[in-house]
Amino acid sequence: MLRYLPFLLVLALWIYAFIDCLNTPEEQVRGLPKVVWVIIILLFGEVLVGPVAWLVAGKQRTAPVTGSTPSEWHRNHRTEFVAPDDNPAFLKSLKEENKKDEALLKDWEADLRRREEELRRRERGEETDS
Repeated sequence: MLRYLPFLLVLALWIYAFIDCLNTPEEQVRGLPKVVWVIIILLFGEVLVGPVAWLVAGKQRTAPVTGSTPSEWHRNHRTEFVAPDDNPAFLKSLKEENKKDEALLKDWEADLRRREEELRRRERGEETDS
């Protein structure tokens, strides 16, 4: 199985370079016309010359607009993780849910008491005025 790994890696790079070339706008293609790059990638893909040439010299690479790399941005914009036990908004939402649940439970208990009383009356033979 391991003997197929180099072939699969070459195939993956070949496919990546081909799709990248097809999706690149004509204005970002350097050196040769886009059609020529596609032909080079397809013809020389098995020996990696075509895909590597495309990735190195064929596409115009641009830096991020902000001038910082994504890792720099993430380093400077970290969010502090707040545990649910320390988060006031979460604790407030729990209290509100508990109040709603308690009100619902009281309603259910009152309904159950009413139904039990109605069953007792029926068992005694009394009629209900409902």
